[in-house]
Amino acid sequence: MASANSTFETHGEENIPAHGCLVVPNRLEYRDLRYLEKFFKDRKLVFLMEKDMSYDALLHNFLIESTDTESMEFSASEQQMADEYKRALFRHIESDAVVVFVPGAAQTRRGQTVAVPAETLDFIIRSSGAPLLPMYVEHPEDSALSTENRQDIARIIFSFGRLLEKEAANLANFTENILIAGEKAYSARPILQGNLAYEIIKGLKKHGSTSRIIDGNDESELRYDKLLAAAITFSKQISKLTSKKRVGIILPPGKGGLLANLAVLFANKVPVNLNFTAGKAAIESCIEQADLDRFITGTLFVEKMDTFAWPSEEKLILLDQVLPPLKKQIGLNLLKCKLKSAHAIAKSLGIPKKSGDKEAILLFTSGSSGMPKGVVLSHRNLLANVNQFGSRISLHSNDSVLGCLPLFHSFGCTVTMWYPMIEGINLVTYPSPLDAGKLAELVEKYKVNLLLATPTFLRGYLRKATKEQLESVKLVITGAEKLPQKVADSFERRFGLKVYEGYGLTETSPVTNVNLPDEEDDTQEGVPVLTNHTPGSVGHFIPGVAVRITDPETFEPLSLHTSGMIWLRGSNIFEGYLHNEEKTNEVMVNGWFMTGDIGRLDENGFLYIEGRLSRFSKIGGEMVPHETVETAVNQALEFKDDERKIAIVGLPDEAKGEQLILLASEEVNMTYLRTQLKVNGIPALWTPKKIVEVDEIPMLASGKLDIKGCEEVAKANV
Repeated sequence: MASANSTFETHGEENIPAHGCLVVPNRLEYRDLRYLEKFFKDRKLVFLMEKDMSYDALLHNFLIESTDTESMEFSASEQQMADEYKRALFRHIESDAVVVFVPGAAQTRRGQTVAVPAETLDFIIRSSGAPLLPMYVEHPEDSALSTENRQDIARIIFSFGRLLEKEAANLANFTENILIAGEKAYSARPILQGNLAYEIIKGLKKHGSTSRIIDGNDESELRYDKLLAAAITFSKQISKLTSKKRVGIILPPGKGGLLANLAVLFANKVPVNLNFTAGKAAIESCIEQADLDRFITGTLFVEKMDTFAWPSEEKLILLDQVLPPLKKQIGLNLLKCKLKSAHAIAKSLGIPKKSGDKEAILLFTSGSSGMPKGVVLSHRNLLANVNQFGSRISLHSNDSVLGCLPLFHSFGCTVTMWYPMIEGINLVTYPSPLDAGKLAELVEKYKVNLLLATPTFLRGYLRKATKEQLESVKLVITGAEKLPQKVADSFERRFGLKVYEGYGLTETSPVTNVNLPDEEDDTQEGVPVLTNHTPGSVGHFIPGVAVRITDPETFEPLSLHTSGMIWLRGSNIFEGYLHNEEKTNEVMVNGWFMTGDIGRLDENGFLYIEGRLSRFSKIGGEMVPHETVETAVNQALEFKDDERKIAIVGLPDEAKGEQLILLASEEVNMTYLRTQLKVNGIPALWTPKKIVEVDEIPMLASGKLDIKGCEEVAKANV
C-alpha cells in the first residue's frame, strides 16, 4: 500500500502496529518531523535522542525547547542512563506510544542509504527489547538527475519495513528490511517511468554548448549539441535501412560508437553492441538471438579487425560513407535543435515521454562460463542506474570521465555513455583500455577526473604511467574482477590515489555497490564521519537496491552477516533473458535476482564478495572456493599481482565429485607447491590434483577471467 500527495508519500503503512513500537529511521531531518507528526497525529509520539550528540539547531529546538514535543535521551556509554532509558522506553511502549529515534548529525556522502553509525543502531536494537519498525526516509531531490522535473523530486517519502519483534530484532534484519523499504520508496520515482532517449535529449539540450566528447583516437572534439544534431540526422537513415526492432553496433568507444547508439535510440530501435573480441560461434549466436540484419561500423575498424567474423558487406552501415553526404542536413538540424525545446525535439522523432519497462538496449553476457545470454535492459533499468551511480559519485558538469571500456561491456555502456550525456559530463574516449601509455597522456592533457578500470587494466598504468600524468584524477573505481590488495597498494604508492572497488553485473545495469571517499567537512567539528569505504569489500549498496542472503543449495534465508548466495532487488535489475524463459526462471524469483555470487555484509553495510558459485567445486561434500585457492597458490609460489599467472578450474572426478586443476603460465613444481600449501595451512582437499602448463591464462576483453576458455583448456589436457 502507498499513499501520496504532491509533497509527501508513504509506503508500507500496513507494517505499522496498533501497539507501541520503536521507529528507527535511516536518517531524519527537521523537515521530516512535521510530516511525521501529522502522519502519527492520532498516536502518542515520543522522540528518542542520543546524549551529547550534535543536532541541527532547528532539530534541537524542536526536540528540546518545544513544549508540544515529548522527548527522551539515552547514552550507550553511561550505564545508569542506559537503564533509565530502557525503563522509560518500556513505559511508553506499554502505553502504545510510537517512539521515534532521531539520529544525531553525521557527515555523509551524497546518496548514502543509512546515515546512522552502526554502533548506535546496534545499541538501540539490542538494548530496547521493543518491537522495531524500520523506516526509510528519502528525499529524491538529494539524488536527482539534472534533467528531472522539480515537481517530481520535491517530496518527502516515508517507507516502513517489516516489524521486527523479539529475536528477529537484530542489526542484520534491520539492515535487510531498511534496504527493502528503501527499494520500495525508490522504485516509485516518476523518472523511472521515463524514456532513455527522451532524457538524453534533455541532457544534450541542456549541456550541449558546454560539454563535449573528445575522441582520443584522433583527438577530435564534438560538442553535445552537435552530437544531438548528427544523431537525429543519422536516425532517419537507420529507419530507412532496416525495419527490424534491433540494430547491431560493432564499434569501440569514440564519437562513432556514441553517435551510432544514440541514432538507433532516436530511430525508436534497440542498440545491440556486439563483442568484437568474441569467437565466431558466440557472435553468430548473438546475431541470431537478437534478430539483426544491419550493423553499424566504420571502414577503418573493419580493416583493423580482419580476424573478426564480419557479417556480409551489404549488411554493414559504414559511418564514414553514410555521414559525409548528410553534413548539410546535420547543420540544419543543429539550428532546429537550438530553436526547439527538448520536448518538441523528442516529439518530432516520435519518442514517447514514458517507456518504463519497455526494452531500451540489449547486451550480451561475457560468455565467461558459457554461450552469451541476451540481457534485456529497460528504460527503467538504465535511468535508475544512471541516477543511482551518478548520485553516489557526484561529478559536476565541468568534470571529465575517461571512456575506454568496451561499449558491449555494461559498465562502459551505462557509465561512460548514457551517464555523461544525460548529466552533461565531458567524455574523453579511447578505443582500447589496454594502451595505458596513451590513456595516461589523455588523462593528463584533458584533465580527466574519473578513471574507470578493471584491476587488469590498472596494472597497465602501474607499468606505463607517471604520477604527474594522473594528477587531475579525483576518483579511481574498479570492478569486473576482485581487486588484489597488492594492486591497490601499489597504485596508491605510485600515484597517491586510492582505488575504490565496486560491484555489478550485466543484469543489474550494472552497478549495485561501490566504495567511495569519505565526505569530510571541516566546519562540522566533532560530528562523526560515516565511512564510505572498507578494504576487501565492494562497498555500500547504491540507493534503491535491496539484498537478501540464502543458503546456496537450499535457498533457505540466512542472516546478512552470514556467507551465502546474494539476491538483489531494485529498479536497475533486469526482468529476464532474451527468448530464454527457463534461464530467467532460474535466476528471478518474485522480483529477486540470484546473482550467482557468494558473499556477506558486515555490520556497517559493506558487501564482501567471496566467490562465484560457478567458481566453487564440491569436493567430498565440501564447497571449495577457486579464488581462495588461487590466492593461496600465488602466496605459496610468491607470484606477484602484476599479472595473472595461474587459474583454478574444477573438473568432474569419480571418487570425490570434482577435482581441482591448476592452469599455470609458468613452470610449477607440484611437490614444492603441495609442501608449501600444507605449511601455510591449506587443507589437502583444496590442493590442485594436476597442473596444466599454458602459454597464457585465457582472459576476456573486459579483463575478466575466461572461465569457459580455462575449462576447455583443462579438459583438453586432463
